Amino acid sequence: MINVLPNCIGCGKCVPVCPFGALSLVDKKAVCGPACTLCGACVSACPVKALQMPQRAAAGADLASYKGIWVFVEVINDKGVLKNRPVSLELLTKGRELANELGEKLCAVAVGANNSGLYAEISAYGADIIYSVEGPAYADYNTAAYANAVITLIKKYKPSAVLYPSTYIGRDLAPRIAAEIHVGLTADCTGLSIKNGNLVQTRPAFGGNIMADILCPNHRPQMATVRPNVMGRAAVSAGKTAQIVREVAPVPASAAKVRILKKEIDASAEVENIDEAQIVISGGRGLKTAENFRLINEIAAEFGGAVGASRAAIDAGWKPKNHQVGQSGVTVKPKLYMACGISGAVQHVVGMENSEVIIAINKDGSAPIFNVCKYGIVGDLHQILPKLLTLVRDSKK
Repeated sequence: MINVLPNCIGCGKCVPVCPFGALSLVDKKAVCGPACTLCGACVSACPVKALQMPQRAAAGADLASYKGIWVFVEVINDKGVLKNRPVSLELLTKGRELANELGEKLCAVAVGANNSGLYAEISAYGADIIYSVEGPAYADYNTAAYANAVITLIKKYKPSAVLYPSTYIGRDLAPRIAAEIHVGLTADCTGLSIKNGNLVQTRPAFGGNIMADILCPNHRPQMATVRPNVMGRAAVSAGKTAQIVREVAPVPASAAKVRILKKEIDASAEVENIDEAQIVISGGRGLKTAENFRLINEIAAEFGGAVGASRAAIDAGWKPKNHQVGQSGVTVKPKLYMACGISGAVQHVVGMENSEVIIAINKDGSAPIFNVCKYGIVGDLHQILPKLLTLVRDSKK
């Protein structure tokens, strides 16, 4: 929370500028409540500089005491079975590489109600230590509860870097932690490496036209979220048993502000996990109408794959946002990716270029998509797709 210094004059100018209603006046002094998110809006509004952000994270000489590469392991409930999300295993694989280069330990952070059955797999992917925070309060994801648990561990054990999956949970959790411990955060990284002891965090910038290398040399821990399907995944130590360190973190009162009353699984989300699919059939602006996506749906169904879409198709309302492939959507890495009526703008390509086999169908022979595909078909997709669908169905007879 924001620190209120003794020189507060109780003018009240900070109260209305707080977008979360965290500030109030008590006995003519400003008081900050648990709703504070450290946005800093009140700091600049105070005429006597009586409001101050919390103490900054470790800097300068303190950096040497921060050791270890940490990975926040996200757990999913797959039809009643708890599993480590695949991107977490990708991060552990990369984390092992980074930790080896630094000569430090790879540590996993597991928060949940009962994750013990997943620790063997985490160990096999190279973790030396697993920091475990378990309890009924962590059965479902809660931003305040999870953030407090991870922050408690960070303050106690001082990691050099913490990596989070760039998923709905990771994108929500990492910024909250970064704000509370006052460190930087690089979002949606597509590459990680070490240079002069610092973590080099690589991500697309300026609409994907360049790749930017970002460093945080003066503060610890260094933190980044990493997109799924951009790192390799390999079990490096089969049979290895990591050290389990069980910790207890108090659940903050602010966690009670959010309660899960009911769960409903979107039918499309239940059927298709596009970022984990082995076959993805995607459509773009070239389909012209939402009705024409029927062909994409049917071909994907015949192949047993998932349906993807370009941003243009999403913006046109032809498919829900969770089907979007690209820089502002999801990154996929299937064995087969088929781009139908997609021009191949760099924003889309960064989300699918690591696919094993890419097939492109486009009537424009000079479309950029043909620069990244293995097989290209120049022609009208409205004529090609029905023929392809017939061929696939005939092959199954």
